[in-house]
Amino acid sequence: MSKSSLYVVKLGSSTIVNHPSIFAEINRIAKRGNQVLLVAGGAEAIKQKYDSIQREMPFLTLPSGDEVRYCSPEEMPFIRAAYHEFILTTIHTQLKKHGLSVYAQLGGDQGLVYGQKAKPLKAIRDQKTVIVRDSLFGHFMGSHKAFLKSALAAFDVVCLTPPIFDPELDAYINIDADVLAAHLAVDLEAHHLRFVTGTAGLLEDIRDPFSTIPNVYNDDELSSVQGRMKQKVRAAKLAIREGVCDVFISGPHTLEEASKTWFWNVDRELGELDLLNKVARIPSVSQDEHELAHYLLETIKYPSVAGKIDEAGNIVFQKGNGPNKLLLLGHIDTVPHVWPVRTDSNGITGRGIVDAKGCFVNFIHMLQEVDVPEHATLLVIGAVEEEISSSKGAHYIRDHYEADAVIIGEPSGEESLTLGYYGLFKLQITIHRAQEHTAAKDTISVIDELYNVVADIRHLVRDVDPQSLSSLIDIQHRNEQGFLTVKGTLNFRISPAAGNDYTGKIDLAFGEGVTVEVLRATPGFANSRSDTLVKAFVRSFAKQGKSIHYIKKRGTSDMNTLATTWHSVPMVAYGPGDSSLDHTNEEYLHNDEVESTRTILKEAITEWFRLRTEE
Repeated sequence: MSKSSLYVVKLGSSTIVNHPSIFAEINRIAKRGNQVLLVAGGAEAIKQKYDSIQREMPFLTLPSGDEVRYCSPEEMPFIRAAYHEFILTTIHTQLKKHGLSVYAQLGGDQGLVYGQKAKPLKAIRDQKTVIVRDSLFGHFMGSHKAFLKSALAAFDVVCLTPPIFDPELDAYINIDADVLAAHLAVDLEAHHLRFVTGTAGLLEDIRDPFSTIPNVYNDDELSSVQGRMKQKVRAAKLAIREGVCDVFISGPHTLEEASKTWFWNVDRELGELDLLNKVARIPSVSQDEHELAHYLLETIKYPSVAGKIDEAGNIVFQKGNGPNKLLLLGHIDTVPHVWPVRTDSNGITGRGIVDAKGCFVNFIHMLQEVDVPEHATLLVIGAVEEEISSSKGAHYIRDHYEADAVIIGEPSGEESLTLGYYGLFKLQITIHRAQEHTAAKDTISVIDELYNVVADIRHLVRDVDPQSLSSLIDIQHRNEQGFLTVKGTLNFRISPAAGNDYTGKIDLAFGEGVTVEVLRATPGFANSRSDTLVKAFVRSFAKQGKSIHYIKKRGTSDMNTLATTWHSVPMVAYGPGDSSLDHTNEEYLHNDEVESTRTILKEAITEWFRLRTEE
């Protein structure tokens, strides 16, 4: 399995030393196929080190009244030793119990993470302000990203700790571990940043362990935050301001089943657009939908709505339990890469906001806004892996759920209804030949041969479906031990007119050394204009003073997967957004369109339920 998204997880030393169950949670993150960078704090370990050598630990009192550990040149060797003896050793031991490979070191070793010594500190000593010039506290400046990315690809878990290295000073300097985690998350474009603490997130009242603050917004004043937690807040805000990751503080000493404080780079007053802005800010590249699915499960607590995450990882909500079942099927995954989400007065930009988080959030609002009659069921599902060939979520839904009609959550624009999609015929062509001199008589390179095979396949497919579209989307070439291998991925978009049995008409045998593997063969689908579901949308459009515009898309959606066996089930797609922006770096969704499509969707669902009672 290729690795998916990057988690940066900051663990305090008390959690590392005293709560080994956290490593089972880290194991589960890694086993889901993610890269994991642990950043470890050292307060508890440093205390243990000083106790073991019976040395008094020095502190400084700042003018603010905060007390900080004093790291002078004389103390630095003991601090480094504490991390090696009590933190890195423990992490190695615990993670290896779970069969994980681990690369762990101090951030400053080999200058892997580097910084700059801070200016002299002001401190209070004997009730007087003094200047402390030899404190080795410093600031993050950068990291050797290429090495770290290689290590993250090679090992299950990479672990770094303070101190880091100051190349000008030619010495180690200390840095706050929370801030280090935030900087590394930004530097490496992490998808998720987690701070695991000994409390249940940020507390409104530090004396009340159940007073967790669930959300922190840009303009929030956190007067209750004290001591070490101030640095966590500072670090979390740095990460959401400068990075692409989602961020929360959790605990006590756990990521799972924990109380959490989420941080949002957005203002509080967003009303009906609040959920959309949060969902957009949780990265969910295909095969990394876990965090978004669990966030929705924990957040959507509407009356009479049941929620679960099924075995495929789909997020599933149900309202009502009657025989007439309407499925609203969206998807929660996106294509890579992820960039910072930005909100302005007119809308929102970010990866997946058009394709298709805006559509799915509209579906979730239907759970709250639509009255489901006794004879009906409203099923809302956010599928996983829609954007990759597996279509894991849709295949599971096809085989384990049922419905009388389906609305797919894909961008159609406010005034259009999608009746169908082209299918996807995806091939991997592999050519394997012994190496020859390019000047030899009759020699043809494997890459040229690939192009020839692609041309032949295109001709064969056009004979079956003249309306098909094709694209050679990837080529890989390697030379190993005197043999040349080239692999190409060839995509075809197959029109609904080609039917369901088009693959049986295409001969993909090309002789010795050439193999063609069918990665996906999904037929196109086109829904009738005359069924009850379309009629419900026509009436909804008319109620808003709009005439309906029917479209068929040349892309492929989960509609195609369901249609392979759900032969008599009406299906359409509707949702906000300009589909020409799908998979581009210009995805932008207008607030007005979100709200207007939500109104049309609500009326169409209500009308479908009403029409079903008349049949």
